[in-house]
Amino acid sequence: MRVAVLNVVGLSPSVFARRMSPALQAFAQRCGGIRTLEPDFPAVTCTVQSSMLTGRRPSHHGIVGNGWFDRSLNEVHFWKQSNALVTGPMVWDTLRARARAAGRPMPTVANSFWWFNMHSGVDVAVTPRPQYRADGRKIPDCWTRPAALRDELQRELGPFPLFHFWGPAADIRSTEWIAQAAMRVEDRVQPALQLVYLPHLDYCLQKFGPGDARCDAEIRELDRVFAGLERFFAERGVRVMVVSEYGIEPVSRAVLPNVMLREAGFLATRTEDGRDLLDAGESAAFAVCDHQAAHVYVRRPEDLAAVRALIESMPGVERVLDRDAQSAAGIAHARAGELVAVAAPGAWFAYRWWEDHARAPDYARTVDIHRKPGYDPLELFMDPAIRSPALYVGARLARRKLGFRVLLETVPLDESLVRGSHGRVERDSPHSPILIADGLDHLPAGAVHVTAVHDSIVGLCER
Repeated sequence: MRVAVLNVVGLSPSVFARRMSPALQAFAQRCGGIRTLEPDFPAVTCTVQSSMLTGRRPSHHGIVGNGWFDRSLNEVHFWKQSNALVTGPMVWDTLRARARAAGRPMPTVANSFWWFNMHSGVDVAVTPRPQYRADGRKIPDCWTRPAALRDELQRELGPFPLFHFWGPAADIRSTEWIAQAAMRVEDRVQPALQLVYLPHLDYCLQKFGPGDARCDAEIRELDRVFAGLERFFAERGVRVMVVSEYGIEPVSRAVLPNVMLREAGFLATRTEDGRDLLDAGESAAFAVCDHQAAHVYVRRPEDLAAVRALIESMPGVERVLDRDAQSAAGIAHARAGELVAVAAPGAWFAYRWWEDHARAPDYARTVDIHRKPGYDPLELFMDPAIRSPALYVGARLARRKLGFRVLLETVPLDESLVRGSHGRVERDSPHSPILIADGLDHLPAGAVHVTAVHDSIVGLCER
């Protein structure tokens, strides 16, 4: 049986309870209802997707977050795309090994925008890959396998709408583009398995929180795209599975571990052009903040107890995992921090280390997911201090076209704007991720762990 796995980011029982998604609700009813998933910690994109696709925990596959500190380079890396970072085997490796053992033809696999998509073992891949020009411009683009598919898709659909995929202009257009690309992949290749990423709910739920009425229209928009995609696959005999990586819970406060670590003398900075930059290699301790998880890297063993006591004393920190606790949580890996902090309910970790915003790094007010040594949900907002955003952005872009190197400083620095986050793992939560598919009778009753998605995909493909 051919299968399409649709990753509807942020989908949870609390979203279903709003009854703004008739197509998804009808699909769930046909499949016998929704199953809740227990995500791996941290419940963030790269970690959970890797757990789903390998059927293993982060301690095995190595993806301990969306980013981590490379101790050999003394640099923080976020949102890397090479599949070689994931220790497999991946679900497509399992499918091919089983087909080979049974003497069946090798299944064709396509990946439309799930992460770690570059240079993987799939037959067809489509993933975001901007062009970073020497003059500072960021040009929307994508990377594909085969390479010619990139030009074909962008000729038919237009350039991948990068600035609607992330940033203050993020909206349904990126999800629509991905859905259209996935349909074209189906028509060209008819893969046995296609993975499709639908990110739209991530934006409103993080900005406004899961209880805000402004999310209703966005849920309806996502449901409209899902309805067309599900109908398209059904007409071609493709079985659809719906998953989400995490649900998003309401938050009301940001925790700033790096500010406290700096005040205590553990975090080191250097001054460039009057701005304070993190010097990770010289820091005795600092935190890589990733939603509701923070990997705390401690250079000297003799500082471990003091750093732990400091982090544990912070309001908004639920607990701190040492190496033994990390093993129990399935996150023990060389990439993990010596300590891993877990946010309390209603809190999230902000990466900021400066007190005076005038001394913030120049990238702090820009959308710059690779340069920032931490995840920054404020990139979803337009700074309220900009009175005419369209005029401001237009003027800046015009100057760039004239050859001037100018920054698009649209990102506010007020963490109180953020109203939704994820990363904590809490059982029986209305904000848990979900699994919907027909033919999952083999799973036990109640919530199942995200690693079960791997075997569920294999089981559906082999029916």
